[in-house]
Amino acid sequence: MTLPTFSAKGAAHAFASLGLPLDAATPQVIWAHGWGQDHRAFLPLARSLQASAHHVLVDFPGFGESPLPAADWDTRDYADAIAEWLASLPRGRRIWVGHSFGCRVGLRLAVHHPELIDAMVVVAGAGLKRRRGLLERARIFLRIRAFKALKLLEKLGVDVSARKARYGSADYRNAGPLRATFVKVVSEDQEQDAARIRCPVALIYGERDSETPPEFGERLAKIIPGASLNIVPGLDHYTILTDGGPQVTYTVSRMLEG
Repeated sequence: MTLPTFSAKGAAHAFASLGLPLDAATPQVIWAHGWGQDHRAFLPLARSLQASAHHVLVDFPGFGESPLPAADWDTRDYADAIAEWLASLPRGRRIWVGHSFGCRVGLRLAVHHPELIDAMVVVAGAGLKRRRGLLERARIFLRIRAFKALKLLEKLGVDVSARKARYGSADYRNAGPLRATFVKVVSEDQEQDAARIRCPVALIYGERDSETPPEFGERLAKIIPGASLNIVPGLDHYTILTDGGPQVTYTVSRMLEG
């Protein structure tokens, strides 16, 4: 089934909607997927709450059914586009629910367009720089030097494609035309922005998450005024959306109550 779209910041955004009819008296939940995913990542959770709100699940430009934006966006671009769209909708109580990359966009939205959302649920939220030990920093430095050496050999005509494929994360290798955007996104540090957030924020992390470790949640809980933190035992970056679904939907339902 082809999804409907809206246009914002010159880019088409596919979306799915369900639940109560949209009007100024109806609470709204905006579900924002992680990197490499689309609206389907949150669909079971939104369906479980469809009787209590109007739900919109967006495919960010470049993901799912949404075509690529005309330029290489960063998270501020994604947030500004979402803000343009939200400003055109009836203004009921509005909750932003993001996973990973969707949290990066949500943090930007909450800071630069605070009038458009009333609360946030941050699930395995990214946006901070990792705190690495000396040995790990040295290992990363050596890998970067080795990668640069491979690029130099490539310019000299040496086929190093097999060796280059070993470098970078799986997300980086699979980013394709979004690779420049991916590099921008993972280079961002939103710590100073997060300190400016004033809406209620609930943070949910999996204990075994190696992509966005619980340490991110602990730091954000200290940075964002009044934020709450729930670290769910035994779950990782993706099972937080499946096995951890009840924790997410319970938190969203509490936010809807105001």
